[in-house]
Amino acid sequence: MSTNEELKKIVREKYGEIVTQGKSQDQGSCCGPASTTCCGPDADLTVFSEDYSKLDGYNPDADYGLGCGLPTEFAKIKEGDTVVDLGSGAGNDCFIARQLTGDKGQVIGVDMTPNMIDKANENAQKLKLENVEFRLGEIENLPVRNEEADVVVSNCVLNLVPDKKQALSETFRILKNGGHFSVSDIVTYDTIPEGLRDEAALYAGCVSGALTKDEYMNAIHEAGFINITIQKERKIDLPDELLKKYLNEEQIRNYKEKFAGIASITVYGEKPCCENKSNCC
Repeated sequence: MSTNEELKKIVREKYGEIVTQGKSQDQGSCCGPASTTCCGPDADLTVFSEDYSKLDGYNPDADYGLGCGLPTEFAKIKEGDTVVDLGSGAGNDCFIARQLTGDKGQVIGVDMTPNMIDKANENAQKLKLENVEFRLGEIENLPVRNEEADVVVSNCVLNLVPDKKQALSETFRILKNGGHFSVSDIVTYDTIPEGLRDEAALYAGCVSGALTKDEYMNAIHEAGFINITIQKERKIDLPDELLKKYLNEEQIRNYKEKFAGIASITVYGEKPCCENKSNCC
C-alpha cells in the first residue's frame, strides 16, 4: 500500500495531466465513458459526475467532470458570504459560489495541483472576477485563517485525502462559529473489495479512498460538527470496463453479488456557535 505522500503524488499527477491534455466534459471527458486511453488505462475520473450546466455561474472551461455531486446547489450560500472550496480544481464550484455571494462576498479555492491553480486563475481572469482567488495548498494544512469562512464546499475531494480526520479538523478550524459546510463525496455501503482498495491508481478516481457511509458520518460528528444531514444520496454502478482493470472474473462476480455498492452523498453540517458544541447562536 502506498504511503500518504505517494498517494498525494498520484493524485497530483493525474489531475495535472487532465489540465495539460486540455480535455473537458464537453469534449468527451478525460477517462469518461467516451474514452479509455486519454488518462492511461488506470483511473476513470468522471464516472461519478453530475451535470452542472444549468446552475447560474457555470463555466464550461472550468468543468472537467471530476465531481460527484452539486454541493454549491445545497450549500445555502448567501450574498456577502466568504466561501472556501476544498479541492477547487479549475474553479467550477467557485464560480457558481461567486454567483451566489455577489460582489460583496469572497470565494477562495484551495487545490494542491499547480496546473489546476493556473487554469483556475486563467478562467477567473477571463470572467473578470476580482473577489475570487485560488491558493495552492493541501486540505490537511489549509492556507486559510481561523474562522475565515462562512461556508465550506467540496466536491469529491475528501476521498483523495489520506488523512480525512485532519482534513475535517481543518474544515472545522476555518469555519466561523455558526458556519456550515456542504460537501459531495463518495462512500461505500460496505467494505470495498480488496482488489479495488489496494489499487493506488484507482485512488485518484475516488474509489479506493472511500470510507463506508457510517465511517464517513461518524468522522464528521467526531470532528465537532452538529446538525449533520445527508442532503442527497445517489447510488453509483461502476462499469464493467472499470472493474475488469482491477478484478478477475470471479472477483467481479463476488463484487456484484456480495458488495452493497458505492454512492455519492452530499452532506451538510454546522460548526457550533458555542464551545459546549450546542447550537446556541
